[in-house]
Amino acid sequence: MTNRTLAIISYITLIGWIAAYLEYKKTKERNPLVSYHLGQSLGIIIFSVALAVITGIVAAVIPSLGTVLSVAGLLPLILIIFGIIAANNESNSPIPGIGKFFEGKFDFINR
Repeated sequence: MTNRTLAIISYITLIGWIAAYLEYKKTKERNPLVSYHLGQSLGIIIFSVALAVITGIVAAVIPSLGTVLSVAGLLPLILIIFGIIAANNESNSPIPGIGKFFEGKFDFINR
């Protein structure tokens, strides 16, 4: 698999991230593109879980906000699309909004 393909696959669900990570670990030559996008996609996964928990709690406390908060559930999908576009262009640009926060946070990817 090419490095660009691994970077794109890392954004497609948690199973895609695991598959891309395991394939990346098999390679002898570590590519910074794949490493960067593995970190960014893991950041999106963590963000989406946290967003789901927070919106679930707020919707349980204030039920009238449930429909408004359901639109917030589309935010991870939008971020994934931005990540796939960046990976396809072979760019190491951070995901808008949360990408800078997750840069360099996951050192286990490069070990």
